[in-house]
Amino acid sequence: MHKASRKNFNAQFSSDTYQQFLASIHREYPQQLDFRVAETPVFVPESFKNQLLDACEHIISVLTSTDFKEKTNKAIPYGQNVPRENLNSSFLAIDFAICENEKGEIEPQLIELQGFPSLFAFQYFLSKQFQNQYPIPDNFDFLFNDLTRPKYVEFLRNLIVGEEKPENVILLEIYPETQKTRIDFKVTEELLGVKAICITKIIKKGKLLFYEDSGELVPIKRIYNRLIFDDLANYPGLQTAFNFTDDVDVEWVGHPNWFFRISKYILPLFNHQYIPESHYLSDFQEDFPKDLENYVLKPLFSFAGSGVKINITEYDLQEVENPAEYILQRKVNYLPVIETTDGSKVKAEIRLLYGWEQGAPKPTLLTNLARLSRGEMIGVRFNKDFDWVGGTVCFMEK
Repeated sequence: MHKASRKNFNAQFSSDTYQQFLASIHREYPQQLDFRVAETPVFVPESFKNQLLDACEHIISVLTSTDFKEKTNKAIPYGQNVPRENLNSSFLAIDFAICENEKGEIEPQLIELQGFPSLFAFQYFLSKQFQNQYPIPDNFDFLFNDLTRPKYVEFLRNLIVGEEKPENVILLEIYPETQKTRIDFKVTEELLGVKAICITKIIKKGKLLFYEDSGELVPIKRIYNRLIFDDLANYPGLQTAFNFTDDVDVEWVGHPNWFFRISKYILPLFNHQYIPESHYLSDFQEDFPKDLENYVLKPLFSFAGSGVKINITEYDLQEVENPAEYILQRKVNYLPVIETTDGSKVKAEIRLLYGWEQGAPKPTLLTNLARLSRGEMIGVRFNKDFDWVGGTVCFMEK
């Protein structure tokens, strides 16, 4: 990526500084970090940042089209439509791989996107740890749209807490104390005063929701939602007073329906040079692409990489029982581009994180995260026992 910044960072890197960096995280949030943080941030040159933004503007033009809801009504699985849907998604996360095109040039390629929150609080904290430990150039930032750290927190507070008191807003999860992302919940509570509450702890009285704190029932007015139906399916015997599909008197921040509307389901709606060609499998009869080695099969209603088939044949496609629930997407070729101190290079994905105030004409780009990988796929379970892999943050050239 940005060659001079990478060279300077690597020249000053040592295992000791990395251990000090990790120690600073554990010191502030003991026993909360449950995923690997990479040794380095990603330094993104302005030219590549502009390519990312160009692709995102195309995506947003589709999301803000007048017929978007009509086109995505079938994205919500039967029995999982939640009442009181907002005007628009509160969040938008867009994932890009760093790739090489046919001309040998580095470019982004869309991997997927979601109308769901990500690590907004942790990235704020993680970027500060990098800045404290390493010399990050002044003309690089992890924030966008001229945001400062205080303005970023203010935006999140307005988006998530709104005009309610923080104690009347909850971060909804299932057993939050066991989640790998629980450090983000702790940082959220510190920044906004919003506590993570397990769905099993919610008390329902008619259409009103409460949680208990120090023996007192506290009304829930807004739900900052971090829970999806797939998570609930992992606990088939779970007993709760409140079900996702109940019509309750709360405002959702991150309404569950938008998780489905803005997802793999809409990939075939895009037409842009930085978005790989995608088709619903049901659009094909027997005339599948001849070069199937260049495609990947993805189930629409499975998440976190579950069910993805990288190496596919015509037989695999013919055996799919519900082709309308799958997409065939052209593969992207990750380019190992982040140089490590031993001269090897690792792959990277960049996720741009947006907040979307209700009724606003479009979402606002706030910050980002990145993930480094040496494995065939990005993700913790594909990168065990490697170094220079894991979650990190981009500092982008202004």
